[in-house]
Amino acid sequence: MAPVVEVRGLVNRFGRQVVHDGLDMRVEADEVFGIVGGSGSGKSVLLRTILGLQRPSAGTVLIHGKDITRLSEAELRPIKAGYGVAFQAGALYSGLTVLQNVQLPMIEYLALPADALEGLARLKIRLVGLPEEAAGKYPAELSGGMVKRAAVARALALDPALLFLDEPTSGLDPVSAAAFDDLVLYLQQHLRLTIVMITHDLDSIFRTCNRVGVIVDKRMESDSLERIVEHPNPWIQAYFHGERARARLAAIEGAGHGA
Repeated sequence: MAPVVEVRGLVNRFGRQVVHDGLDMRVEADEVFGIVGGSGSGKSVLLRTILGLQRPSAGTVLIHGKDITRLSEAELRPIKAGYGVAFQAGALYSGLTVLQNVQLPMIEYLALPADALEGLARLKIRLVGLPEEAAGKYPAELSGGMVKRAAVARALALDPALLFLDEPTSGLDPVSAAAFDDLVLYLQQHLRLTIVMITHDLDSIFRTCNRVGVIVDKRMESDSLERIVEHPNPWIQAYFHGERARARLAAIEGAGHGA
C-alpha cells in the first residue's frame, strides 16, 4: 500500500541557509507519526512544505500519491480539503465563536443549509470532548486546553483521513497534556485517522506514536519508537536517554517483559 505522506529528497534553502538537505519521510496509513528535532532543525518549515504553504528548493512531497510541489493552487484545493491541521496556538479567529470557527471550512467546501452546518459543527465540538456551552464562547473565553481542542474540531470539520498536529500539548499542564494524548488516540482509533504530529513532548511521543522521525543534520532518521531510541546519533541519544526519557523507556521495557 502506498504511503499517505511521502517526502523524497527534500531541500529547503533560504539564501545561504540550508534547512533540509535530502530529507526523506514516509507516513503509513492509520499510524501516529511523531516528528521531533532540535531548535532550528526545520520542523515548522517541513510542516509548511508538506501542507503546500511553501515550495521546496528541490525534492517531492506526495500526499496520497500526488506530488503537491507540482500542483497549482486550484489543483491543491481538493487535496487540502482531505487533511486537517491544528496549529500550535490554535489559530482560531478571535472575533468568531467556537461554533463559527468550526463552521468555516464547511462553509468554504460544503453546500449545506445553515441548520445542517450548525448540527455538523456541534457534532465535531462534542467529538473532541468540549462541553456543549463551549460552542457559543469566543477563543479568549477558553482555557489553553480548550482552545487546542477547538482547533482540532475545526481541523476535523471536513472529515479528513489525515490530521496534522503542531505541538499539540505545548503550554499545557501535565494532566491536560495527558488528556489531550488520550484524545489523539481516541480520534485515531475511532476515526481511522493517519496523524502526523510535531512535538517536543517526550510523554506524548511515548504515549501516542507508532513511529518517530527525528530531524538531525538536515535529514530525517525514522523508525519505530523502540528502535529509534537506539540510533547512535548523539542528538538522538541525548534526547531519548536523558533523565526524563529514562523513566518512560523503563516503563516500555517493563510492559514488554510482562507481555
